[in-house]
Amino acid sequence: MPVSLPPALHLSLDLLRCPACRTGRLRPRDGALRCPAGHTFDIARHGYAGLLTGARATSGDDTAMVRARDRFLSTGAYAPVRDAAARLAAGAVTGEATVVDAGCGTGYYLAGVLDRLPGARGLGLDTSARALRSAARAHHRAAAVAWDVFRPFPLADGVADVVLDVFAPRNPPEFHRVLRPGGRLIVVRPTGRHLAELRGTLPSMVTVDPVKEERLHRALDPFFTAAVTEQVEYRAELTRHEAMDLVAMTPSARHTSRAALDGEGPLPGRVTVSVLATAYRPR
Repeated sequence: MPVSLPPALHLSLDLLRCPACRTGRLRPRDGALRCPAGHTFDIARHGYAGLLTGARATSGDDTAMVRARDRFLSTGAYAPVRDAAARLAAGAVTGEATVVDAGCGTGYYLAGVLDRLPGARGLGLDTSARALRSAARAHHRAAAVAWDVFRPFPLADGVADVVLDVFAPRNPPEFHRVLRPGGRLIVVRPTGRHLAELRGTLPSMVTVDPVKEERLHRALDPFFTAAVTEQVEYRAELTRHEAMDLVAMTPSARHTSRAALDGEGPLPGRVTVSVLATAYRPR
């Protein structure tokens, strides 16, 4: 039985372009999306569109990581981070707007932005099918599409008012291409103090590159100029299980197994959350 087109995906159809021929607009037909050249892409029963072509991306959150992320984010421990992203987005646009979340994960941050912008619509891109199941239902105005953000986006030029990138990979040329001239790119990334207490307890956790800011500047500078930066830093009180989920939802999960965490000694009950959130203008 064909899958019906989710309302949020219908709302975002005009943004999408066929990833195979790069030009054709996608239209719903028989529970799928099809371009004029006949390229066809499935709509998953969970509500997201699968536009990936060719070799599948090897990255992306697995089921255990997504479940850990859902549990942890539901505690509200990262709500100030989401609020900062939403605040910067709201400062960049008014009224109706289009927000594209590159590497959207479960849609937590995109939903926060859309809550702040009642007239906006959102589109999340991610490689993880399991995360997209959550992203497709994260907000009634948010659509979700399976896509590798390192590849050219299946989007028309200049369609986004905001591109959101929170703890996610970056593709500066594509960010610039899909943004309108007056749009904003919002990048949220950790500082060296982020989760320092956990990293001190668990040496196998991924560390923050000390030259991360320099690399970010070199990557973005040909395309963007920074407009405003906010630093968000606070101490979060966590139970042991919440701390375990925090580790398990990050790339550190690939280096620190849940079984290893279960066997560790005491985990810190209070950790530092420290991020920078910057709104960039296209050059």
